[in-house]
Amino acid sequence: MNLILENISKHISLTPQEQELFLSKTETHHYKAKTILLNAGEVCKNSYFVNSGVLRSFNINDNIVEHVMSFACSGWWISNMYSLISQKPGNLFIEVLEDAEVVLLSKDNQEQLYHDIPKLERFFRILTENALVANNQRIMDNLSLSAEERFEKFCKKYPSLMQKVPQKQIASFIGVTPEFFSKMKARLLKKGN
Repeated sequence: MNLILENISKHISLTPQEQELFLSKTETHHYKAKTILLNAGEVCKNSYFVNSGVLRSFNINDNIVEHVMSFACSGWWISNMYSLISQKPGNLFIEVLEDAEVVLLSKDNQEQLYHDIPKLERFFRILTENALVANNQRIMDNLSLSAEERFEKFCKKYPSLMQKVPQKQIASFIGVTPEFFSKMKARLLKKGN
């Protein structure tokens, strides 16, 4: 079965005809590493589902410091939710980190699918709720856990990303500088021996 259909089937059941209609509203593209799918300041027109590869969303502050907001690897969705929902320019970039096959679902096609297959609204509501819960948990972790605890949690939650994502981006995701991250990682390795 198609990976995106497997992802949907975790939450709702689609008939073969509904699956066909859903797939007809998507586009699959192959992207090379370092391709920018969305620039800050643009209106997000798509949700992206990763068949293979790794993507990230990030923003760049006034001091030219990158802040990684999220990663997406095979079987995950990524978008700029604020911009996609509001149809206003967002402040996130979405970048391909590793050559990727990505399924694009446009905002317009998603809205049409809600009309044609109403249970897809439930599916995307569940995705949005899960993203909200994960984001709230990340905020709480950043407020209450040490950098080492955040890193350990990242390693447990995203073991596949440890070898695929540059350390400076992991550092950014957990909220520390690359220099602090290197020292912390060395300390943790020493402790582990």
